[in-house]
Amino acid sequence: MWFANFFIAGSMTMVLPFISLYIESMGNFSDSYVQNWSGWIFAITFVTAFIFSPIWGRIGDKYGRKKILIFSAAGIGISILLMGFATTVWQLFLLRLVMGVATGFIPMSQAFISTQTPKHIAGRVLGTLQTGSITGTLMGPLLGGTLADAFGYSNTFKWVSITVFISAIIVILGVKELHLKLSEDEQDEQSYTRKQVIQHIITNPVLLVVMLISTLVQVAHFSIQPILSLFVADIHGPENIAFFAGIAFSAAGLGNLLMTRKWGRIGDKTGYIKVLIFLLFTAGIVYFPGAFVTNIWQLVVLRFLLGISIGGIIPVRIAYIRQTAPLSMQGEVLGYNTSLRFLGNIIGPALGGMLSGFFGFSAVFFVTSALLILSGLIMLFCWYKYEYRPINNRSLTANRG
Repeated sequence: MWFANFFIAGSMTMVLPFISLYIESMGNFSDSYVQNWSGWIFAITFVTAFIFSPIWGRIGDKYGRKKILIFSAAGIGISILLMGFATTVWQLFLLRLVMGVATGFIPMSQAFISTQTPKHIAGRVLGTLQTGSITGTLMGPLLGGTLADAFGYSNTFKWVSITVFISAIIVILGVKELHLKLSEDEQDEQSYTRKQVIQHIITNPVLLVVMLISTLVQVAHFSIQPILSLFVADIHGPENIAFFAGIAFSAAGLGNLLMTRKWGRIGDKTGYIKVLIFLLFTAGIVYFPGAFVTNIWQLVVLRFLLGISIGGIIPVRIAYIRQTAPLSMQGEVLGYNTSLRFLGNIIGPALGGMLSGFFGFSAVFFVTSALLILSGLIMLFCWYKYEYRPINNRSLTANRG
């Protein structure tokens, strides 16, 4: 599964450094037109993914996740292949929309591994799994930028689709779905209706906030993604834009790769919510100076630091869900979490494109920083009110008794 995630993440991120440049090559468009459409085309995939993720999660809980993984990889591969033949902005937009139905391979693989992993090592295992997607994310932009400069944008889409199909083959031949008994708790074995799953989420305030913050984190993280290549061109110049944009993308991936497993291990020992709060505040602080960079290497350093600070957010968040949701509903709960992430993926690129189009690139960094710090404050308040304070009150009562 590690290798499948590696190929999927690498393939998906190969096209990110030049998607706005691909749009630019389709006609004589203004800068604001390209920036706005970059946001919408990047985001539209997640509109359909937002709708379908809970559906695939529930199907996976009932009938197994391996089939969903195969379908997802095949659907993504076909969509990316056809993007290589797009000649208009609208064709690219529609293909990205259709791709959203199948998008969700990596979240589904996380659900797949989560439900087959004991709770006490979930953070470490999920962190290790994420290194696969992070390594792909690290190498993808660099390779994609190089291929785009060498062979052109449309040919790169066609080459990228091959690696996605390889992921489908890896799952078919190399992955077995085992039905393990990881708990003696009857709640982990019984079936739940959709209403019961939603009630479980709503009646657990910290779980609900962890999932809602998924949206804010993704808004912040993806606000800069579709316009990063344009920002690189603005501070570096037109020479080898795709390559240097790939370096900027990959710098965050390198920081992720170095720290994500460590954050998962720290979360296993000290508590997932504590780590999550720390990472949200740190990421918000690191994002802020991006508004003031004047050359590409300053941006690369900040992206690397962002990767270090944001690397543990996904594994500790999923490990917390693994800890608080019964096994037999985890696919659906993670499906809702994925939907909320995709909602952020929809809002983030559109917001980033709009902010940069009307107020300049620096506004994107200011707003992103504020969103991450706001997420940290919300998480801190909720954790203190519903988990930290009740535990300490019980301890005080016990001591008095």
